[in-house]
Amino acid sequence: MEASPAPRTASLSPSRAADFMQCPLLYRFRVIDRLPEEPSAAATRGTVVHAVLERVFDSPAAQRTPRRARSMVVQEWERLLARRPELAALFSDEPSEPAAGGPGSSAASDEDRAAPDAAARLARWLTDAEELVERWFTLEDPTRLEPAEREMWVETKLDSGLRLRGVIDRVDIAPTGEVRIVDYKTGKAPRPEYFGDALFQMKFYALVVWRLKGVLPRRLQLVYLGSGDVRHYDPVEADLLGVERKLLALWEAIREATETGDWRPRRTKLCGWCSYRAICPEFGGTPPPYPLLVQDTLPLVDAGVAPAAGGGEEAASPAAGGGRQAPEGA
Repeated sequence: MEASPAPRTASLSPSRAADFMQCPLLYRFRVIDRLPEEPSAAATRGTVVHAVLERVFDSPAAQRTPRRARSMVVQEWERLLARRPELAALFSDEPSEPAAGGPGSSAASDEDRAAPDAAARLARWLTDAEELVERWFTLEDPTRLEPAEREMWVETKLDSGLRLRGVIDRVDIAPTGEVRIVDYKTGKAPRPEYFGDALFQMKFYALVVWRLKGVLPRRLQLVYLGSGDVRHYDPVEADLLGVERKLLALWEAIREATETGDWRPRRTKLCGWCSYRAICPEFGGTPPPYPLLVQDTLPLVDAGVAPAAGGGEEAASPAAGGGRQAPEGA
């Protein structure tokens, strides 16, 4: 078997790096095959909430109130629906079609589907989003914040040639020049043994900012709206150098898998939220034919990571636009 050619552009985002670490076959399905995933109510709610938390800072400080922010939820939902009318099916009375190549999943949560009709399900979903937005005001005071950046697209190229890219929810800069990177999560805070996975994403962003701006971020902050928790981590240079080494090793593993076509599935408890169980060998399925053997170039650029209004990395990745999502705290 002839090896596939080297990629023209090597790039990684936090989401795609996490995909490969979780399951190489999942990375292949999303990046190589680009198989569609059914939208989920939870991920769509996250997109709407992110958009509200971004735009609340458009108003003067005195007008950044919980009541005003709650009123923005419906506006942002309607704005998103105008761009993606297929999302209306999330609350339809008609059963949704499964995503191509996968079993699909319930478009709405079990709680949403328990509502008597589509209008009631949508109303409940919007109320849940409003409650997440309102909870944010108990965790941070937006009247005392003036973010330097919101939904900030970042990209840098390492000496190896690997490009790192992503979207940071918020960047705060103190008068003394210290940088804080903030990420909103609409789920619950993970148990301590799983916090490292979430922290990896934040260290990834810190590495990009450090390489891009020459400034080591002073603090990384995760705001969990689902449980009302705020987690902090203050990185040091050794942390970020370690992340850089890990990403370089990860990319070499991705290149090897690309050239050999050996994308091995990895069974974990997260498999229960995967859209591709029907075509996964771990569950008796058969993946589609590997497409790169007949292609001239490798689609290893993160096609799903581009600036997206309201949603940061969660919304920018293919998983966030659709697909069944594991709870934040899993």
